[in-house]
Amino acid sequence: MQAVSREHIEISSDVRAGKPCITGTRIAVEDVAVMHLKMGYSLIEIAGKYDLSLASVYAAMAYYFDHRHEIDRRMVEDEESIRALQQSHPSRLEAKLRLKRSERSHSLSP
Repeated sequence: MQAVSREHIEISSDVRAGKPCITGTRIAVEDVAVMHLKMGYSLIEIAGKYDLSLASVYAAMAYYFDHRHEIDRRMVEDEESIRALQQSHPSRLEAKLRLKRSERSHSLSP
């Protein structure tokens, strides 16, 4: 395990695939950044919602801004991997729902 911030941020290869996380949790720095910057949660709300110290949430944001390009790049790569996986393995539930909708629309036709 690599300690990044002595108290608040750590990187461990066996936690969240080595993403920097708030110490003692599985909450990644990118999770905090997304909640704050994209979803509009205040840092106080994030700390309260996940029972975190406010210092650890601020440390996560400081870490994010210090490593923004690397973290953003990894998030984009993760999203692309998810899209590729979804395309190569379509959801059976979605297929069933499409079939049901199709059957329903045909039964409603005169």
